[in-house]
Amino acid sequence: MRALILLAHGARDPGWAEPFAELLARVRALAPGTPARLAFLEMMQPDLETAARGLIAEGADAVRIVPVFFGQGGHVRRDLPDRLAALRDCHPGVAFACSRAAGEDPDVLDALALYCLRDFES
Repeated sequence: MRALILLAHGARDPGWAEPFAELLARVRALAPGTPARLAFLEMMQPDLETAARGLIAEGADAVRIVPVFFGQGGHVRRDLPDRLAALRDCHPGVAFACSRAAGEDPDVLDALALYCLRDFES
């Protein structure tokens, strides 16, 4: 079974996670048969390992991690590869894959550009 983890940074303010929870709800609505979880690199729970363990317990044997980051900062370049390697070591029977940072995708950038111009054009 294929599963998905949306990975965000995390913050001290619990309200910070609300847009990511909404994104997760939209992903689940678009792909109701795909198990999906939200995880955080720091300051919030669940962390990446906890989210992955939950999906694996549900039967996931392939997990795609989508960093919901605007770009490739230190967390995506350094921390995420280390955590991905640890996941692979702990769960050798599971195929883990990782997308590039969401903000580097042309479709995401197009959506953001349209958002930036929405009120400007009226």
